[in-house]
Amino acid sequence: MTAFRGFGEGAVEFYDGLLVDNSKAYWTDQRAVYEADVRAPMQVLLADLEPEFGPGKIFRPYRDVRFSNDKTPYKTHCGATAGPFYVQLGADGLMAAGGHYRMASDQVARLRTAIDDERRGTDLEKLLAVLRADGIAVAGETLRTRPRGFDQDHPRIDLLRHKGIYGWRNWPPDDVLHEPGTLERVVTAWRALRPLVDWLADHVGSSDQPRR
Repeated sequence: MTAFRGFGEGAVEFYDGLLVDNSKAYWTDQRAVYEADVRAPMQVLLADLEPEFGPGKIFRPYRDVRFSNDKTPYKTHCGATAGPFYVQLGADGLMAAGGHYRMASDQVARLRTAIDDERRGTDLEKLLAVLRADGIAVAGETLRTRPRGFDQDHPRIDLLRHKGIYGWRNWPPDDVLHEPGTLERVVTAWRALRPLVDWLADHVGSSDQPRR
């Protein structure tokens, strides 16, 4: 039996307001809404997802502005991960995703090797086609031109340009966002994304490079 009952009624309004006034004053004034209607339900959602997808983690709401021209202090969404899976709540509603958003150079090299391989590359094309047919968008950072060492007429040149690859689906704000049905939306999307996640785990894996 699920414990998740939906995000609070003030969740979307909280982020609508933050988009207009991304300030410490607004955050301090509205923090109780964030804690009750956003963070607490997200914690419960992750707890319900944990038996199937593993433990989850909510990202901090504060932006790292050290190297950014944008000095607004707060993220305009609440994001959380469970391994390679991701869920996000913001003013534009709910998003569920899975895959590798960013890859280190050794991961990109392994990705291209796998895509270049006829069997493994074709398998990836097929599973991505299934995702798109299921209403899941495929994205990821890409090069503008072909990667070095590959011909422009390679049958999978578009995939070879990827430096990250993931699938995502979003739902604009609606009544379900505040109901237990949100859990089913995330579960359904993550299950659909599992073949992509498994392919990436098998052929790309984690980075061997030391963290800086």
